[in-house]
Amino acid sequence: MTLTLFYLTSAVAVFATVMMITRLNAVHGLLYLILSLLSVGVLFFLLGAHFAAVLEVIIYAGAIMVLFVFVIMMLNQGQTTIDRERAWLQPAIWIGPSLLALLLFGEMAVVILFGGSAETGSVVTAKQLGMVLYGPYLLAVELASMLLLAGLVGAYHLGKPALKSGARS
Repeated sequence: MTLTLFYLTSAVAVFATVMMITRLNAVHGLLYLILSLLSVGVLFFLLGAHFAAVLEVIIYAGAIMVLFVFVIMMLNQGQTTIDRERAWLQPAIWIGPSLLALLLFGEMAVVILFGGSAETGSVVTAKQLGMVLYGPYLLAVELASMLLLAGLVGAYHLGKPALKSGARS
């Protein structure tokens, strides 16, 4: 049963990622990215890495998404953008991500109610994860954080000229 849930969650993750890449609106892509990160968290949980699943949800689906929302807000270019976003965020836009999120919630409920044992992997403790992150993968973790910082600074500088030209008119 866990294997079926694993494949179903993997399909949701792949579908949400493809939808995120193909969206023309950044906010719509952000909704599907959040869903993709949540499904990766469920995959970690199904594999027995409960701590990694919690970190995935808290750090990526929580904190990094807040960072992306701030970047989108910094790139905001006035009232016309607000009106256009209001027109794009109709309730029909939320149907796809909501159904996929409901499917993930149902899967998590099934795993918790009918036995949360990890049949597809071994349990990973917080100590083991910390030893790996601050051991052989320390350079990769630090490079990823610098890449995120560079993206934030770049987005700020891309949005800054638009804000200056908007203030003059």
